[in-house]
Amino acid sequence: MAIRIVSPGLLTTVQDAGRPGKYDIVLPPSGAMDLFSYELGNYLVGNEPDAAGLEITYFGPRLQFTEDAIIALTGAEMPPRINGDEVATWEALQVRAGDVLSFDYLKAGARSYLAVAGGIDVPASFGSRSTYTYIGIGGYKGRALQEGDELHIGESRNGAGHVGTGVTPDQIPTFSDESELRVIIGLCSYLLTEESKEEFLGTEWTVTPDADRTGYRYRGGVLGFVEREQPSGAGSGPGNVVDINYPMGSIQVPGGEPIVLARDAITGGGFATIGTVITADLDRLAQTKTNDKTRFRSVTLDEALQARKQRRGQLEKIKSAFNG
Repeated sequence: MAIRIVSPGLLTTVQDAGRPGKYDIVLPPSGAMDLFSYELGNYLVGNEPDAAGLEITYFGPRLQFTEDAIIALTGAEMPPRINGDEVATWEALQVRAGDVLSFDYLKAGARSYLAVAGGIDVPASFGSRSTYTYIGIGGYKGRALQEGDELHIGESRNGAGHVGTGVTPDQIPTFSDESELRVIIGLCSYLLTEESKEEFLGTEWTVTPDADRTGYRYRGGVLGFVEREQPSGAGSGPGNVVDINYPMGSIQVPGGEPIVLARDAITGGGFATIGTVITADLDRLAQTKTNDKTRFRSVTLDEALQARKQRRGQLEKIKSAFNG
């Protein structure tokens, strides 16, 4: 035993980099919603980039360490405390056996990440330690953490990270209650009326309480579809199509309101996909919360690929600074 769950917070789960490449067996990738924050935490404590940690949503847990450990806390602004004293985020910290980690109320963003040198040691399921609660696999017993659970820490590959190593302020992301998400329009956007295409990109949408690891629903308008004769095998609604695959970040509009599918979403179905949030902005999506405002901006595939390259380059630059 190394970490005892005194209280679990709102939703705390074990996550790693996910299980990509399993769509053929109807498994979504799962994994950390904000991969940028998650990976930086692992870099700080000297882990491999895909080591398992904890994802903490909206309201933090209370954790007691039963052995010494090196930790880092990244992601949302949810001020952490060790034994009641506020400590730094985005920095490698030493905790001792008996120390208690807790969190103040969320100030900005939505999800924080706890990285521990050696990673959270739980069995892998389909190649990943990520929790997928919908069918109860991965993580700790396939579910969110509960009071009294006990987590083991793995053996650190390099002993531990260097206490005091931190991300420079200019590299730490900031989280706002107003966000812009870049999207590639398609695959089925042709089903929207021209007016609704303009409305989708011109509206300031509000994140509803239906915002979780499965997907984010927005309100702010009602999008309409062109009238047509439904093809054989499609549902009766104008937004239905013959079943297609759903890429991560895909946008659907059942009932006229957009939903962006996240890392635990089902992998296919019969709703039209009108666009997809680009990979580089999925971290930003993960750090939005109920009542935050979002605008969607159309970009080209080349722009999306360049944004992904820049995001990866930023991570590598920070990682190189740690090693230096």
